[in-house]
Amino acid sequence: MKNTDTITDIMIDNAGKLCMKPESEQFTLIYRSATEVHWDNEKKRLYSPEPREWTYLMWYQHIVTVIQTEYRCDLRITSETNWFFVSDHLKNDIIDWDLNYFFR
Repeated sequence: MKNTDTITDIMIDNAGKLCMKPESEQFTLIYRSATEVHWDNEKKRLYSPEPREWTYLMWYQHIVTVIQTEYRCDLRITSETNWFFVSDHLKNDIIDWDLNYFFR
């Protein structure tokens, strides 16, 4: 059975990593997937490495699909999602992708 969780916060931290905080789920063993998606147990959020070849949008897409594959959980943004240090352009790209991905 597939689960859905809300993304409460999306941010780019001081180290340049894309971070996503789910409302209730915890993904403490995601490192085992060897996908470069990580879990910060202290802050209860997923994060990517600082982008090298991939854009932030590509990392967002990767995190969402890895969590779907590994945990059978859809991570969804909502109108209540908080955005910190994310450009309007990136925010709009993420929202557009999210809508097209989940409602195709």
